[in-house]
Amino acid sequence: MDKVTKLASQRAVVIFSRSSCCFCYSVKSLFHELGVNAAVHELDEDPRGAEMEKALVKLLGRKSPVPAVFIGGKLVGSTDRIMTLHLGGNLVPLLRDAGALWL
Repeated sequence: MDKVTKLASQRAVVIFSRSSCCFCYSVKSLFHELGVNAAVHELDEDPRGAEMEKALVKLLGRKSPVPAVFIGGKLVGSTDRIMTLHLGGNLVPLLRDAGALWL
């Protein structure tokens, strides 16, 4: 849990992902299109990925914890939450407040 918390606080936007996950790809693509330089941690490519995945399962309370998106060091959620924020016009202001966007 400490590793996840530490990594999540190091950048304005942090995404915990799996390289083969289509939902992860969609979320990463959205942030890229918005001009956000997110830190992406691919759990299936990290030696401590399984340990971090267990911590994310506890945080999210879900069997599949990816993608897990942190903005401003706080857990925002997964694909459904990010897309809801984006479609409602609330994601960009959240990103600005966290210092991830300059516009």
